[in-house]
Amino acid sequence: MSNSLAVRVRGLTKRYGGNAVVDGVDLDIPSGQIFALLGPNGAGKTTTVEILEGYRNRDDGEVSVLGADPQRAGRRWRYGIGIVLQEASDLSELTVTETVRHFARYYPDPRAADEVIATVGLAEKANARVGTLSGGQRRRLDVAVGIVGNPTLLFLDEPTTGFDPQARRQFWELIRSLSTEHGTTILLTTHYLEEAENLADRVAVLVKGKIVADSDPASLGGRAEAKAVISWLDNGERRSVESDDPGAVIAELTARYGGAVPGLSVTRPSLEDVYLDLIGSENA
Repeated sequence: MSNSLAVRVRGLTKRYGGNAVVDGVDLDIPSGQIFALLGPNGAGKTTTVEILEGYRNRDDGEVSVLGADPQRAGRRWRYGIGIVLQEASDLSELTVTETVRHFARYYPDPRAADEVIATVGLAEKANARVGTLSGGQRRRLDVAVGIVGNPTLLFLDEPTTGFDPQARRQFWELIRSLSTEHGTTILLTTHYLEEAENLADRVAVLVKGKIVADSDPASLGGRAEAKAVISWLDNGERRSVESDDPGAVIAELTARYGGAVPGLSVTRPSLEDVYLDLIGSENA
């Protein structure tokens, strides 16, 4: 992963009718990183991302995306970004190959259509009409269209909405490969906490236009330092204690029971627990 920043934001602000829907946001996204932006509906995620994409002007702050200000950057800058919207239109009568080649024409140095189709796992559907694809296959085609221009930075808006669990995990593998094998920087918005935990190198939580937490998923909101809950069965009854040192508690229990501790489990707050606490406290 490069140490350079694909995205640098300082004091980003956007107002509507005097109301700041994005209120002093700071973000750093290193090149090659998968970054997840989380937050409840109305938090300002869409506005923030649209400003980074160059589709909406800001009222205040500094924004650099791939080394340029999206508000002033030209066509050459736009060639460096790919966008996969939550709901993308398609050319249903075209085949997968025809669709990818159609969009490739908009770029000066596109990737080969066959290569892109193979990358997203649609090689066997290359000659199928878009209208015959399943929902998951169409989403893969959306990604193919988003990366055919060989972007340095890819925006993914709720990419797995409506997917079944198996399709979602297959899609995660595709996103990981774009990052690890091609070095693509990815900015992901999602409502699925499991998705953010599995994919993202870093997560930021946006609430009422402000970033309330920003770290790797394991540390978000003090999660890594939170007390562990040690639970076990004692004469058929479930007992539990909280501790900063679960190893010491387990050693004590092992000695007490002379070996294996019945029904032993050790848990820490999940990403969902921490997320709900963050948005709950801000919305209270």
